[in-house]
Amino acid sequence: MTGPPGRTEAARPAGASRGGRAGGRAGPAPEPGRAHPARMQDYYLGGRDHSDADVRAAESVVAAMPAVRNAARANRDFMLRATRWLAAERGVGQFLDIGSGIPTEPNLHQAAREADPGAKVVYSDNDPLVLRHARAARDGNDEGRTAYVHADLTDPESILDAPGLSDTIDLGRPVGLSLGAVLHFVRDEQHPYDIVRTLLGALPAGSHLVLTHATADFLDEDAAARAETVLGTYPGGCPLRPRTRSEVARFFDGLEPADPGLVLPHQWRPDPDTPAHLSGEEVPSYAGVARKP
Repeated sequence: MTGPPGRTEAARPAGASRGGRAGGRAGPAPEPGRAHPARMQDYYLGGRDHSDADVRAAESVVAAMPAVRNAARANRDFMLRATRWLAAERGVGQFLDIGSGIPTEPNLHQAAREADPGAKVVYSDNDPLVLRHARAARDGNDEGRTAYVHADLTDPESILDAPGLSDTIDLGRPVGLSLGAVLHFVRDEQHPYDIVRTLLGALPAGSHLVLTHATADFLDEDAAARAETVLGTYPGGCPLRPRTRSEVARFFDGLEPADPGLVLPHQWRPDPDTPAHLSGEEVPSYAGVARKP
């Protein structure tokens, strides 16, 4: 990609929320007693919406890749900082959060409204469990400002064409497109770059892409082998595809990067209380924000 992304037809295989599947089309209901990736992510973040099976599966991942807890928290904190920054500094008052996962306080809409009380947010996930949690956590004063779309990241047109999106967000005005810790659940054959191009192509100039993505760039051979053993098929049946820095940078082709560019999540415009000492091995992810010209 050398120019601004345009709306194209992306591949439409069945596809993960932030903790798991690439956000299947409608997604089957979670099986009782089976670990669920979104609930595992909730466990990593210190939440309460998980089962014993989720804890066991999550701890098996932690045993192979201890950095997963740091990465989950660093990614989450980055997404909130980036949202506040876009609302306060770039005047973005609309957000589309895809693969949103189980709600964890503060939510993205709360972060946006710290800077812009009128900010509108659409959450999209392919998982019925996630959407049930999201609707249960909904603020009674959110009517018309927050919506939840049941759709699949690997079918971006289903998100863009959802009534819940068009009823809430004005696609003639800039939008913050949030893809946090979700694209690494999209396999190469599912055409992740085309998916992002399609989404950005539907958004006007002045919109921003906010993205985090897992990487194995900082892992030594032993750590990479351990991670591959567990994450090659993530609990719940979802393969994870870490990407190199150059591969992650491709998602931003044709966009104008915001300083400091593509960095570790905790290095992007850190708050005073953001941990500064963590290495890439401890937080194996990249994060960045860029504007559509």
